[in-house]
Amino acid sequence: MARIVAPAHRRGAHSRVLRIVGGAWRGRRWRFPASTQIRPTPDRVRETLFNWLGGRVAGARCLDVFAGSGALGLEALSRGAARVEFIERDAAAARALGRLLEEWGARNAVVHRGDALRMLAHRLSESTDAAGRPERFELVFLDPPFASRLIAGAAERLESGGWLAERALLYVECAAREGLPTVPQRWTALKAERAGEVGYHLFERATEAGEPP
Repeated sequence: MARIVAPAHRRGAHSRVLRIVGGAWRGRRWRFPASTQIRPTPDRVRETLFNWLGGRVAGARCLDVFAGSGALGLEALSRGAARVEFIERDAAAARALGRLLEEWGARNAVVHRGDALRMLAHRLSESTDAAGRPERFELVFLDPPFASRLIAGAAERLESGGWLAERALLYVECAAREGLPTVPQRWTALKAERAGEVGYHLFERATEAGEPP
């Protein structure tokens, strides 16, 4: 979840309160730490995104790479995701998210605290498939700090590091005025919209020739 550039004193307390917009936790609210500079994905954007995703959230293994407030991953859990793993660098945000998951009884979720690019160089998930191989993610949220130029590097690590299932769905959020950074060739654009200064995009990872769909 990308951080804002504006100083913290310009944000009202109400801006730190979020709500789940759909699923089993619909209407639940939570507050993320005042000390963190986080720009959560707006309600309207989340609603549009999960309408795009439709039935592909339920039962999916999800990775929220720059989690921040955790809004995207929490929304996926609310809508029946099998598992969500969060990566967040800010210590206060990571602790708050961990406490919230415990409070809400989300046993199928885990928070990894650390730098996303470094962590994507190593396998984080302890879950394995029937053959004992690390499970791959079917839905990934990629929403780094605006102007951070982290999308291309994170996308490359996701693609080359064995993180992604065939036909994985990938959500990318960035500053609309900067345009979309380079993403792997296998990522096929499905949807794109703009909400104010936010540009948001949905991709599907194409199946390579000779590989099962």
